[in-house]
Amino acid sequence: MMQDQRLRAAARAIYDACYPSEDWAPVGFDQAERFHTVHYRQAVGAAQQARVKLIGGDPNPELFG
Repeated sequence: MMQDQRLRAAARAIYDACYPSEDWAPVGFDQAERFHTVHYRQAVGAAQQARVKLIGGDPNPELFG
């Protein structure tokens, strides 16, 4: 994912928001990326889903629907 810096930045923002401390994830984003931890994979998946919604998703998405 290093090629797509915007997707990486989105994944980092999601990772940091969802796993703000060692209580939530055992390592920071850079180490999680290096070792492809489950936390990292979840953040990347969320970033990819967000990108789809922001670029080409439903123009009237339901937030909690």
